[in-house]
Amino acid sequence: MKSAKWIAGGVLGAAAGTALVAARAQHNRIGEVRKNLAELPEDLPTVLPADREYTVTADDGVTLSVEELDPVDGGAPEFTVILIHGYTLDRRSWLYQRDALAHSTAPRVRVVLYDHRSHGRSGRSPRAACTFKQLGRDLHGVIRLAAPEGRIVLIGHSLGGMTIMALAEDHPELFAERISGVAFLNTSAGDIGRSGLPKPLLSRRNPVMPVAMRLSRWEPSARAVDRGREISRNLTWSLTRKLAFGDEAVDPALVELMYLMIRATSFEVMTDFLKEFGAHNRYAALAGLQYAKALVLGADGDRLIQFQHSEAIAALLPDAELVQVEGSGHVTMLEQPKRVNEHLLDLLAQCAGALPRR
Repeated sequence: MKSAKWIAGGVLGAAAGTALVAARAQHNRIGEVRKNLAELPEDLPTVLPADREYTVTADDGVTLSVEELDPVDGGAPEFTVILIHGYTLDRRSWLYQRDALAHSTAPRVRVVLYDHRSHGRSGRSPRAACTFKQLGRDLHGVIRLAAPEGRIVLIGHSLGGMTIMALAEDHPELFAERISGVAFLNTSAGDIGRSGLPKPLLSRRNPVMPVAMRLSRWEPSARAVDRGREISRNLTWSLTRKLAFGDEAVDPALVELMYLMIRATSFEVMTDFLKEFGAHNRYAALAGLQYAKALVLGADGDRLIQFQHSEAIAALLPDAELVQVEGSGHVTMLEQPKRVNEHLLDLLAQCAGALPRR
């Protein structure tokens, strides 16, 4: 009997040791990739500098960091495009789009980018104000200051798309009077009341989410999680590549950019919005977009918000183009920027009246 226990213990010990060696080897491989990033071919575009940078004060006093880019060729813009980023990211996620849109000449547009409250360079928000409804009010505040007149096109990724829906819920008149077009990238109108839709990773039905929210409310635990994220940074980097991108052969520089944006968002801030993902249900708000041209784009490899959510949105929009990007993950605008930019530029041309709907 004792020998059987020794054998079993030896097998388990050997398995644990093998797993530890494999984990250490993976950690070292990722560390080597990250260390050599500077030596990789530089195929990421140089960040186009902003023409103006300032803050907008939200209706509850939180400051939102905003920047604007004028048409590169100096021509007069026909309208304003506002880019709204996703959860735990910041406006750097629009690396390729800020360049492509600022260089657009048919039509020329003014580009506005801002960071959500508690993200990027914007001010920290009280937990109680971390709601999608408040994000919609924040977007309304940005519009009032950055684009007080003229036509507008809104482009939202993930949480950014949900923010547009919150704006439509409270201000449908804007979409009838001033907002000519909307692009929803890798986003959802909610999974409540839509049978057959797969659950997003951030759904309230994911049992991990309530536990994470409870942990975040205990300050020592939140600090410990942030320390753990730093200690296991290479594992986090690897998980970022797995969850955010569809192709693991993606340029490591893009994974590093994603990692840095997520790493800059504390665990406490991450959990501030979690309950909102579970409560999000804005299918009815889509009725406010009936006058705007719409692009709904998702990806077949999105592990966070599956493509069926894009299909559900497009089904409720009378003038929507539905696009599925093959081989891409959740951050399609970074992983397949050429394809995404083509569709965005088409949308802008349609809003300007220069291109018929395909």
